[in-house]
Amino acid sequence: MKRLIIMRHAKSDWDANTPDHERPLNRRGLRSARVMGVALAKMGQAPQYVITSAATRARTTTEIAVSAGAWDCPIKVADGLYGTMVDGALAVVAEAPKEVETLMIVGHQPTWGQLAAHLTGANVQIKTATAVGIDLTINHWTDIGKARGSIVFVLHPRLFTDGSFRLPGI
Repeated sequence: MKRLIIMRHAKSDWDANTPDHERPLNRRGLRSARVMGVALAKMGQAPQYVITSAATRARTTTEIAVSAGAWDCPIKVADGLYGTMVDGALAVVAEAPKEVETLMIVGHQPTWGQLAAHLTGANVQIKTATAVGIDLTINHWTDIGKARGSIVFVLHPRLFTDGSFRLPGI
């Protein structure tokens, strides 16, 4: 069994003069990326390996989450995750090291919601900085194309910053 964590990049700035690929995170996005890094670590859900889109907002989300959560994992930047569809995302996942049991991919909507639906049959709204954990019925990432899975968590940063449920250190 493998676990795939699908994470959408955190909230970014919108400026008509900035190319989409180069859009930076805004203040809320910077905070959300940090919160998610710490929250996933405290919950024992830090990945062993992360593959991120090459877009600035996805790379920055990844770098901040990994640092804030002190995740001990390599980061791979994959140009193929920017602007891809489900088949392209599956192809990138299939290249993950076989020894990795928990893999995170960081990228974009609408593909991430479509990917979650493809793997689980569930319609999941993946807002910015949301992480969706999916347990897959495969032993090798190369089998991801025929994988079926079940959602084990859907986490959004506001779960940890708003209301009465707060994790220490966030």
